[in-house]
Amino acid sequence: MPTYILLGNFTEQGVRNVKDTGKRAGAARDMAGKMGITVKETYWTLGAYDIALVVDAPDDAAVSALGLSIGALGNVRTQTLRAFSAEEMGGIVARLA
Repeated sequence: MPTYILLGNFTEQGVRNVKDTGKRAGAARDMAGKMGITVKETYWTLGAYDIALVVDAPDDAAVSALGLSIGALGNVRTQTLRAFSAEEMGGIVARLA
């Protein structure tokens, strides 16, 4: 199953309710599970992003639906990255001309 990294920034609403961020992370994990997505790790971060999720999802459409569903709640804006393991990257490099 492909791995993705969801990066998030708190909105003004999210910062006002930051004390609930742990509960919201749990709710996001539950939401993901209902979509066939596994949240492998959740991190709160310093720097350009406030939160990062590492997830396994069946496809791009599923992880896009998750990001949109999280964003629709109004607490976090997300950016999604497709992540490749060392093994996957080896296969990609092997295809180079």
